Amino acid sequence: MTMTKNSLLAELIEGAPPSDGRFGPYGGRFVPETLMAVLQRLERKSIELLADSGFKAELKAEQRDFIGRPTALSPAPGLGERWGAEVYLKREDLCHTGAHKINNALGQALIAKRLGVSRIVAETGAGQHGVATAAAAARVGLPCTVYMGVIDARRQKPNLERMKLLGAKVILVETGDQTLRSAIDEAMRDWVSDPDGTYYLLGSVVGPHPYPWMVREFQSVIGHEARNQMIARGGGLPDVAVACVGGGSNAIGLFRGFVGDPEVELLGIEAGGRGGDGDPHSATLGKGSPGVLHGAMTPLLQDAHGQIEDTHSIAPGLDYPGVGPEHALLRDLGRARYESVTDDDALDALHECSSAEGILPALESSHALAGAKRWAASHPGARIVVGLSGRGDKDIQLLTGEVPHD
Repeated sequence: MTMTKNSLLAELIEGAPPSDGRFGPYGGRFVPETLMAVLQRLERKSIELLADSGFKAELKAEQRDFIGRPTALSPAPGLGERWGAEVYLKREDLCHTGAHKINNALGQALIAKRLGVSRIVAETGAGQHGVATAAAAARVGLPCTVYMGVIDARRQKPNLERMKLLGAKVILVETGDQTLRSAIDEAMRDWVSDPDGTYYLLGSVVGPHPYPWMVREFQSVIGHEARNQMIARGGGLPDVAVACVGGGSNAIGLFRGFVGDPEVELLGIEAGGRGGDGDPHSATLGKGSPGVLHGAMTPLLQDAHGQIEDTHSIAPGLDYPGVGPEHALLRDLGRARYESVTDDDALDALHECSSAEGILPALESSHALAGAKRWAASHPGARIVVGLSGRGDKDIQLLTGEVPHD
């Protein structure tokens, strides 16, 4: 068993695409036959392009000129003084469109252009992936349609309007749970209806192979930059890297920079909801069980009959009943640890960061801040890197009570 764990961890550190689409027992490709050839073509093309020097040069130039990379690694002395730690924030909120989502959206849009498709479809929860996809599609000259649950559209109206201004057609989903899960369902139905002419730009490290690997590769720029920035500052690597986890793309991106450094702890923070016994939450890694959702085997929040349970988070981007398969393997291998914080903890962290640092974090990022603060309490003087996945402008209506949290 030890050798098996060691070999699996070595494969993760190496970073090559999994030949069978599996991260240990997780991942895979559970899709209708109509999509198998499309996914196999995407697998071949993505592996080819991500190894191609010309594509990599174009992507790097676009990351610099369109996204605004590298993003800052900002010292957070106000939080550090309060927490008794040395705190740094990896500032994905400074990316064009306001979150880490553009890293992946732009990369996939460049692939879609090379595949010769006629349109892009996507899903969105908090709206950040939808905005990023709309911007990336406009950048490469392709029309795009974004599916968004009506509950999320109400909670994140500014992002809904931003998508429209960027030229996207937004279709509101009124079926199912009317949040991210239902938006993914509808986007996948659209894709199945025209798999050759439509490109599905999936927003997280979930779904069928090659998406979990491909999205990770586009988001890994976060962790590689953070590692280099920490070393350049002197003092060496951090003691811990902390990020929020819904589907898990910003977290896997940050973790990617440090997964080969055993002295750096990797800590993912899930959404614990209201925190009461029996209350809905989105802590999939902490409380889920294996099953198949949206084309992949992964931990899910499901009942004894395999029916997906209702989820909840004050952060729309974390309100999802599954998680990326690579996170599940990192958990099983003991390389990363996953905890949860409540809505109230996240709100407290948002207000603390805003007042102590002059930075308004997204509600999703605020979960990571709350988890980092708790970790710091038992590790005085530690060096902490927190993934600030996005800015909180999108959450103003929730924070002011203009729209309800649920």
